[in-house]
Amino acid sequence: MPAGKHVLLVVSGSVSAYKALELTRLLRKAGARVTPVLTAGGARFVTPNALQAIAGEPVHQDLWSLQGEADVGHIRLARMADLVAVVPASADFLAKMAHGLADDLASTVLLATDRPVLVAPAMNWAMWAHPATRANMAALTARGVQAIGPNDGAMAEAESGPGRLAEPSEIFAAIAALLDPGAKPLAGRHILVTSGPTHEPIDPVRYIANRSSGKQGHAIAAALAGLGARVTLVSGPVTLPDPPGVTTMRIESARDMLAACEAALPADAAICAAAVADWRSAGEATQKLKKIPGEAPPPLALTLNPDILATLSRHARRPTLVVGFAAETEKVVANAIAKRQRKGCDWIVANDVSGDVMGGAENTVHIVTESGVEDWPRLPKPEVAARLATRIAEFFA
Repeated sequence: MPAGKHVLLVVSGSVSAYKALELTRLLRKAGARVTPVLTAGGARFVTPNALQAIAGEPVHQDLWSLQGEADVGHIRLARMADLVAVVPASADFLAKMAHGLADDLASTVLLATDRPVLVAPAMNWAMWAHPATRANMAALTARGVQAIGPNDGAMAEAESGPGRLAEPSEIFAAIAALLDPGAKPLAGRHILVTSGPTHEPIDPVRYIANRSSGKQGHAIAAALAGLGARVTLVSGPVTLPDPPGVTTMRIESARDMLAACEAALPADAAICAAAVADWRSAGEATQKLKKIPGEAPPPLALTLNPDILATLSRHARRPTLVVGFAAETEKVVANAIAKRQRKGCDWIVANDVSGDVMGGAENTVHIVTESGVEDWPRLPKPEVAARLATRIAEFFA
């Protein structure tokens, strides 16, 4: 973690510059010192007052400031920090860096620094794909500049594609890794994650299922692995690739999932993100059920599936932290509070799935714990995963 480290944060001109405020908050919360440098373009989107209030440091803007340059301020800024982060890095600013231009304070500092540099590009997808930008990024990478993102997603221009600024928690993790490459807050921890739907057979060709894509659970597994955890992912049937650095166990039914979870114990934490089918057919047919003209459909008797979350919450080898998910279509928080008490788990991550959440790219969640409810804004699922992984790391810290 970046506690005690000093980050020089360059904010260039992009609509996404507001995310630099959240990144500053995360760094300050982790114990880092943040000194902001704001370009003229950056100041079009965030104010020096807001940046200074969150950083707790003066905002540097003017290369020609008599006060700031009394002691050759641009050189002092270039050498005083442990790392320089450009967030967001616009196409224009990347071009300046690649070609060694120094016509303002920020670009001059970048030319004079001998510290590690991280850029988080942000621009329209066409600008990101342009050969000039690709050449500039290649030149910077060849010089040792590190990059995080950009992500693929919605943009301010009502378009979508690669070019969206990485989320603050992703940038924070990249900064932490550069400042202390050996620092992995979940190193030595074993975390069990469930993901995706389950398929409950009716006959050899039909099954009961739900619309879960597994995107959220797989993102959580990847985020936890990124923080150093040894992750066992028990996944129902999904079309997603296995997350890198994760041990994946693929299953079909709820009974299979429970058996795989118990086989994976002991674990320090269990994150039950899978959308497990509540019921299964009471008697699976050994042959395909036939549709007979003029006859009513055969009756389908259901029986309860095992409750994986409740079982792990009360298990003899119970993980220290058990986190469940509550997919609701009404009274989301109230139902999640009741579910946490009923299941015996520590946290519930509640979300409203009445819209486009299942199979979609974004999620709005509420973290229900014994001490209360945290309401998170609508975020891309990888950002939800990164925030949750950081929250879990803080729990164990």
